Amino acid sequence: MSFSSHATTFAGLPVVELEAGEPLPDVDGPVAWRYSFWDYDDDDEEGLSEAFAAEFERLLGGIDAAAVRALVIGSWGYAAFADAPIAQLCAAADRLTSLEALFLGDITSEECEASWIRQGDITPLLEAYPRLRTLRVRGSAGLGLSPVRHEHLRSLAFESGGLPAEVVRAVLDSELPQLEHLELWLGVRNYGGDITVADLEALLAGGRFPALRRLGLRNAEIAGRIAAALAGAPVVGRLEELDLSLGVLDDGGAEALLAGQPLTHLRRLDLHHNFLSPQFAARVVEELPGVDVDVSQQQAEERWGRYTAVAE
Repeated sequence: MSFSSHATTFAGLPVVELEAGEPLPDVDGPVAWRYSFWDYDDDDEEGLSEAFAAEFERLLGGIDAAAVRALVIGSWGYAAFADAPIAQLCAAADRLTSLEALFLGDITSEECEASWIRQGDITPLLEAYPRLRTLRVRGSAGLGLSPVRHEHLRSLAFESGGLPAEVVRAVLDSELPQLEHLELWLGVRNYGGDITVADLEALLAGGRFPALRRLGLRNAEIAGRIAAALAGAPVVGRLEELDLSLGVLDDGGAEALLAGQPLTHLRRLDLHHNFLSPQFAARVVEELPGVDVDVSQQQAEERWGRYTAVAE
């Protein structure tokens, strides 16, 4: 799998592109505005793409910024060289006063591989937008986060080929009383995904995030160990959706999950794009009647082993 297309909807809204140098489009009703400026320029290696920054300011001045509810940021120059526009977005907070949803890094693999996307410390975004409800971040090069308290955040997602353990620990040390959806693409060690099951202990114990109902521990090369830990994890009992997709889960890992606590209370269990045999995939569905179980797109192990959907 690779990121082959841009988002067409975000936070329940249709995505409408703001084109550099083009007139602003007319829209009917609320939309998620998307802005992207792809430019391969290695002179931008030490900072934000100046071309992106200037055009973003022009576009922001042309729309009713105070009415913007959702914003999707695509390429900011060449994202492997240029810094993410975190400071610029924070500086615009006094104009984007209604912003509730932000996707930072809606970038395809052709534009920049996920593991190359330079992010940075996203803590200031959460501090600048205290009413943000949804934050999705793609890419992990230089990604940082400090523990925060945020009263309104309901959905937090990190899409990564290798999510640093220190970022995961910062998430779990944060106070997010309204968080309902947490999605962590853990990735592989070769691309910075050094997380262990022990790092997830506070989450699995159920002591964090009292509103949590949807949990995704996706794209993980330690998917089998995660499944075994979830078999007895208190957090599972209050979930409505559990997502272990895009990883390297095999029959043994899935069997450990099924052998643990009951999962029939779940509304949805997502195991798609793993390494289950056809027989065991059918067994999972059979043993969880009434649960929407996705076991599609199972992969065949190659001679070099199993692989997560996204690494590089």
